[in-house]
Amino acid sequence: MRSIRTLTLATLTALAFAPAAFAQDSTTDTASGKHFAVVGGVSLLQPKNDPLDGVRKVDGGPAPTLSFSYYINDNWAVELWGAADKFDHRVRGTDGARLGTVEQQPIALSGQYHFGQADNVFRPFVGAGYYESNFSNEDLASDIGHIGLKTAKGAIGTVGVDMNINSTWFARADARYMHSRPELTVNGDKTGDKAKLDPWTVGFGIGARF
Repeated sequence: MRSIRTLTLATLTALAFAPAAFAQDSTTDTASGKHFAVVGGVSLLQPKNDPLDGVRKVDGGPAPTLSFSYYINDNWAVELWGAADKFDHRVRGTDGARLGTVEQQPIALSGQYHFGQADNVFRPFVGAGYYESNFSNEDLASDIGHIGLKTAKGAIGTVGVDMNINSTWFARADARYMHSRPELTVNGDKTGDKAKLDPWTVGFGIGARF
């Protein structure tokens, strides 16, 4: 009888503390310690004006983007970011006339620092790294042959902010600057001339960490 009473008392005690245990487990759900994150979104890429003699403007364009991050700890991360499709640009001359179109698709590897605690509602971050952007489908008016652009390579800088929705999901807004000076080619031959595109991107996305 005593053993039955002891078992019953232990059971009642466990049931009494169970809600508190479950409540404690729910409060320990945190973004801290998670090492991976993926973000899908859309970015608008806008090159600078007057990138080359005879060219006044390269119109900006949107494209879907993806990023994958590995968090070394709650503050430091390494990010692989790139366009999931090509940015499409219209090229205009100094008189505003359309000269043609060109597409590009950048990819970048950056180190990032995320400020504050992992569970803060707003977490600004900065980053710097290296990128390459491949140009393709150049369709530019020319009487000297096919004008092309070699792959742009160089530094990329990033600023942004994450807004935590919960410990897994977050929204992101970011801006990126690429030092882009691709060399022009004519019929595949180098010309020595470089287009000073130096584009900015402004992006918005939804991410998940795990």
